[in-house]
Amino acid sequence: MLEKRGYVNQIVGERGDLDRLLTEKRVGVYVGVDPTAPSMHVGHLLPLMVLYWMYLHGFHACSLLGGATAQIGDPIGRTTTREAQHSSVRKTNMLKIHMQLRSIWVHVEHSAGRYGHHWEWAWRRELTNNNAWLNKLPAIELLKLLGSGVRLGTMLGRDTVRNRMESKGGMSFSEFTYPLLQSWDWWHMYSTKDIQVQVGGSDQFGNILAGIDAINHIRHSHYDPIFRQDEKELKEKEAFLKRPMGFTVPLLTTSSGSKFGKSEGNAIWLDREMTSGFDLYQFFLRTADSDVHRYLKLFTFEPLDVLEAIMEEHNRAPPKRVAQHKLAQEVLKLVHGETLANQAEQEHSRIFNKTFAPKSQAEGAGDIATDHVNKAVPSTNKDNAPTSNLVLPRSLIYNQPVDRVLYHAGLVPSRSEGHRMVAQKGVYLGARPAGTGTMGEQVDFSPAARWAGKETEKYIIGGDTLILRVGKWKVRVIKIISDEEFEEKGLSAPGWKEDKPEKPITNDLKRMKVWNQLNYVKKAPMHRERL
Repeated sequence: MLEKRGYVNQIVGERGDLDRLLTEKRVGVYVGVDPTAPSMHVGHLLPLMVLYWMYLHGFHACSLLGGATAQIGDPIGRTTTREAQHSSVRKTNMLKIHMQLRSIWVHVEHSAGRYGHHWEWAWRRELTNNNAWLNKLPAIELLKLLGSGVRLGTMLGRDTVRNRMESKGGMSFSEFTYPLLQSWDWWHMYSTKDIQVQVGGSDQFGNILAGIDAINHIRHSHYDPIFRQDEKELKEKEAFLKRPMGFTVPLLTTSSGSKFGKSEGNAIWLDREMTSGFDLYQFFLRTADSDVHRYLKLFTFEPLDVLEAIMEEHNRAPPKRVAQHKLAQEVLKLVHGETLANQAEQEHSRIFNKTFAPKSQAEGAGDIATDHVNKAVPSTNKDNAPTSNLVLPRSLIYNQPVDRVLYHAGLVPSRSEGHRMVAQKGVYLGARPAGTGTMGEQVDFSPAARWAGKETEKYIIGGDTLILRVGKWKVRVIKIISDEEFEEKGLSAPGWKEDKPEKPITNDLKRMKVWNQLNYVKKAPMHRERL
């Protein structure tokens, strides 16, 4: 099925061996994504589609977020060293892609249900972060178990290393060891989760091969008999079913040979703040007729016979772009959900089709997962969750209780609603508790409480970033700037003008206020008790 839909490019090993492994064992499979940007782009979808299909067929599917490896960056395809990112930027990227992967997984299950794929006992998926083990890995353990099996000649012979060594900037040692860390990721999941198959982009063939060599070396020479596997002592079938394998997906290009998902050097992002739903819809709508059938097989869950019928209808009237509309609609449903996909389609129709009639609101509203606390407030789900990026002035964050910050961030309609949400344990901050001042290297959230304003400051990351979450899907990544800069940029926020006094309150003003109150009490004794 994977071959018929065009997902298989290069198999690391023999095709017959991979076919036999997938036939005889319910193996685990994983795809890794490094959060080096605030969002995934269209190119990330292809290996993830393989993961989703294998999940629907009963294999253990694991999406790996490379929180640790992103600190170094994969040198493949780069001619210069990747610029170091600030801690708050790196952790914000990690959080955003984590939420993005979670959201798409939910859309996958809903989309698959339309084509007869419903939950079965064998469905098993997880989203994990390699910070969970690489940050705890002693260097001596890495060198002892893996370093002894790695040969410098092999690493120096890789095209990426050779090209960078010959360049003016050279190659750093951390980039040189990136394949070792990626190999250790696979070994950790192989030994603890039984993940035997890795799927990656076409440029990941070398890394997958290095990972297979690393796993074979460690499992044959491990000092702990629990992990050591001597194939000479195992039966042929048992030994075969323990071997790691992998394959790559093809590089997506158009019929003209240009890279898929790039426009004037800019990626087509999956985050709707960076590439709107309308723009993403338009991008796929512009697909050439010579490419659309291939993309339909790659990016949709439609059965192949249905796609053939769609193409027949498309070929009868190509100007109507029936196949392109189907492709754009299905990708939007996968990435943003059915509700926003319908909105993008309606927006396109309003602009380009004068006879457009809006769809009923009931369409596409079946995948709602409520997470709100107050029944009077509209429910929030993975599709209508507010955009995450926000800039707020320092005075609206520092020395402010959490319920007020929620209001300033637009997560609640009023301060009283924020107060209720905090009281009902529905609010979380993206940092470790006890005032450590860090988010950690994983996506950590701590429950908020009704504390004084100073406590909120302990959860600010890097001095300029605060992450708030309400329920499952409402997330705000708040960039904190000075009040003066906020004012100069002409920005606004709920409570900005109300909470910002026009004039500073001096001691003289305070004394005048007290004198007026006392004078009022003397003149109106009946109000003395109430005052």
